[in-house]
Amino acid sequence: MSLIREGRVWKFGNDINTDLMFPNTAFRTALAEQHRLVFSANRPGWVDQVQAGDLIIAGQNFGMGSGRPIGRVLAECGAGGVVAESVNGLCLRNCVTFGFPALSAPGVLEIFEEGDRARINYATGLIENLDRGRSLQARPMPQLFVDLVNGGGAVPMLIKEGWIEPEMRIAASV
Repeated sequence: MSLIREGRVWKFGNDINTDLMFPNTAFRTALAEQHRLVFSANRPGWVDQVQAGDLIIAGQNFGMGSGRPIGRVLAECGAGGVVAESVNGLCLRNCVTFGFPALSAPGVLEIFEEGDRARINYATGLIENLDRGRSLQARPMPQLFVDLVNGGGAVPMLIKEGWIEPEMRIAASV
């Protein structure tokens, strides 16, 4: 899987917390429908507008708050990845656990306007605005994160390496 992603930019500000991304009501929704509620509190209708491969560019402390399946639901919406001035540590771990690339890059908000086309190389840290000719070099994702994203996330990687069974086993009752 390539860690070079191209897509249209969706811009978000600072301190976008996990409650805004994945509201409490989503937990009471069928798993296959949970992504329909992403950003419903602050960007109603976003889930119907985002297209496969679109990229999220955000401000500081993106993903602050509680541990919610942000990587899973953003990927299910079709987003290709996120780059923020800073990604909250818990959100970052959650994203790569689900195989969704996320990167902190101070200065990224300054080089994009919403709707611009971006190319992001998560493995090298090169961020490019394809419409305005601007670029930014950030620290790349750590190799472990690259491996997790390329492997489809933690569970598929653990299955592939033989650490866990591919199918859940249910113990027989006595």
